[in-house]
Amino acid sequence: MKLIAAGTLAPGERLPGERQLAEMMNVSRVSVRAALQHLKAQGFISAVQGGGTRVTAAPESADSPLMRLVSADAKNYYELAEIRAGVEVWAARRAAGQATPEQIAEIGRQLKAMADPARGNGHKTGDDHAFHLAIAKASNSAVYMHLMEMLSNVLERNIDYHRSTLCAGPDDDARLLAQHRRIFEAISARDPEGAATAMHEHLNDMLAHYANIPGGPVSEEALQQAG
Repeated sequence: MKLIAAGTLAPGERLPGERQLAEMMNVSRVSVRAALQHLKAQGFISAVQGGGTRVTAAPESADSPLMRLVSADAKNYYELAEIRAGVEVWAARRAAGQATPEQIAEIGRQLKAMADPARGNGHKTGDDHAFHLAIAKASNSAVYMHLMEMLSNVLERNIDYHRSTLCAGPDDDARLLAQHRRIFEAISARDPEGAATAMHEHLNDMLAHYANIPGGPVSEEALQQAG
């Protein structure tokens, strides 16, 4: 449980074997086995096909009340984007200071996937979502990582609305890619304030596009006041 709470083991990550866990925790394999059974009963870990266990990731189902609420109205998409604009700025700042070299490399891999024209339009949402999840993991905050995993489907739906409705043109793709690159470069440079600023600019750009929806959830004047 300490490894999960500390963020050492992220949602969806496979656990080391019993022997390795016993050595890491300086306890007997019997104690490890009992602890794993307890965590499995509480729903923190689950069995993996072919053997082993992994930390449970429990995203919202596609038919959850929250998913239906968010999908019902553009205003709800806007409010979710507002929430993201707060917490993801914090995550980018933290990732710049806390991320391991491997985690920074993973963010870079997701950026490279976003920039690959061969992947096509069908991958836009998934690649964008994977980039933001990589930053969540790089924050090394167990609470934030699990929160993002729990809301994974809702957040992906929010990103899909942005990429397919608000910002669907080729110029939008280039602008969004440049924004993501600035976020990555600041995290890679270990620049917390630069990373926070880059994420703030990216998500505020998303929010600004809601003013272009006729009869939409927010006016341009309100956005200017909020910004």
